[in-house]
Amino acid sequence: MPGAAERVVLVGPAHPYKGGGARHTTELAHRLAAAGHPTVLESWRAQYPAALYPGRQTVRSPEGAPYPATRRELAWYRPDGWLRAGRRAGRSADLVAVAALSPVQVPAYLVLLAGVGRAARTAVIAHNVLPHERRPGDTALMRALLRRAGAVLVHSEEQAELARGLAPGADVRTAGLPPHLPETGPVPDRVRAPGPPHFLFFGIVRPYKGVDVLLRAFAAGAPPGARLTVAGEFWGGSAELRGLARELGIADRTDFREGYVPAAELGALFAGADAVVLPYRSATATQNVLLAQRHGLPVIATRTGTLPDAVREGVDGLLCAPGDPDGLARALAAFAAPGAAERLRAGAAGAAAASAARTDALWDAYLRALTAR
Repeated sequence: MPGAAERVVLVGPAHPYKGGGARHTTELAHRLAAAGHPTVLESWRAQYPAALYPGRQTVRSPEGAPYPATRRELAWYRPDGWLRAGRRAGRSADLVAVAALSPVQVPAYLVLLAGVGRAARTAVIAHNVLPHERRPGDTALMRALLRRAGAVLVHSEEQAELARGLAPGADVRTAGLPPHLPETGPVPDRVRAPGPPHFLFFGIVRPYKGVDVLLRAFAAGAPPGARLTVAGEFWGGSAELRGLARELGIADRTDFREGYVPAAELGALFAGADAVVLPYRSATATQNVLLAQRHGLPVIATRTGTLPDAVREGVDGLLCAPGDPDGLARALAAFAAPGAAERLRAGAAGAAAASAARTDALWDAYLRALTAR
């Protein structure tokens, strides 16, 4: 179990914000409190300008149990509120930890940490040390934040090296990202009939996610009759990818389900598929592998970020090089080979059970890394 109890102020997104960042922050607050650390969650009432986050930012229904001691006063357009939150945290906490999901948050966090001053220890939880798709100024902003933090917590050794490069001498700590899955309700019975496979991509559709690579691979390697569903928010719209599907001759076999998929609808989405495909060009850590496995689905993924650690080649999924349509096409064809889907589905069920058994231990290690003096 984690060490001596400390008062913690955790700063980051929570409901009504959606997605993995909000779920992780909320679950972390619950876990800190359960471990004996009195915790307050300082969240946002306006996290990003709409122009910088073209997708849907909030949801109506919580995707997990909300954390009771949550403030929702931070707003991207109120620097005075950032400073007040920092001073309030410095007066009440032994540790102030900020969850950094985007460089857009950095100005607010720098002001907030200035408000904390030396009244409490500070930490940055860097979900991505640098964005997958960088804009001018992103590196400078993250460098400033990491150098200001008392400690930096990242989720892989690759990210740790990147953090050390930006902030030499920083106290960089590494802990694997523990499970923080949405509450999806009962998993429905599989609705798939025997036949050619149905592949599924889900999540935000951005260039680094490699959906264009998937479309080319599906056209080249999927057997006749196979289907592909691309489900999620399309940043920038879906017109370009729909055009590519038509150009490749697969428009009649490709379904584009545009829009955020609420947690309550994930079970039905997975029940209609045979495998989840994650064709990312780059990655840090993702919960999508575990989410697929919890729903009984193997994963076909690229060897980037922590994906090779989460998918066991030939056991519960298949791996290929990132940005390689031919390699991904071979993986799709291999999944469709006789007996492969059944074998990999059994492996996915075993992986899900093993992960569930390790959840508490993974969270205990995470809390130790965050709260260590």
